Amino acid sequence: MSDPNSTLRSTLIALVLTAALPAAALAQDRPQPRLQTIELTAGMHLIRAEVAQTPQQQATGMMFRTAMGANEGMLFVNEQPGVRCFWMRNTLLPLAIAFIADDGRIVNIAEMQARSDDSHCSEQPVRFALEMPKGWFAKRGIAPGSKLRGSPFRP
Repeated sequence: MSDPNSTLRSTLIALVLTAALPAAALAQDRPQPRLQTIELTAGMHLIRAEVAQTPQQQATGMMFRTAMGANEGMLFVNEQPGVRCFWMRNTLLPLAIAFIADDGRIVNIAEMQARSDDSHCSEQPVRFALEMPKGWFAKRGIAPGSKLRGSPFRP
């Protein structure tokens, strides 16, 4: 004879998973709508960054986008510092990512290939990561130790 609590648990788990499917499917087959943007600066360079704050926004990120402007990017903002890792499955554009300390100092930068499962991680715990078109930082001489300015960063 089956345990009624076990059956109830199985039913609840199935309902939760079924309810989550539409959101998960949306994140897996098309880009998310454009997010709120903020302006950041890197020296004399202006960056228009979409802000990904929620887990869903961050999980979707730049997936399935086919174009981005030369000075456009996506800033990932987290409440607490942590080692942040990114990969590029379902991301059609090659990107560069800067891992950023609370004061705006770039900790490290990685160049990422489109459609890759390779993991790119921060070298220390950070709250911020900024994705830009591949080569953006290098072309402008922006390297680890450079500082970004903008409202998310402490002076």
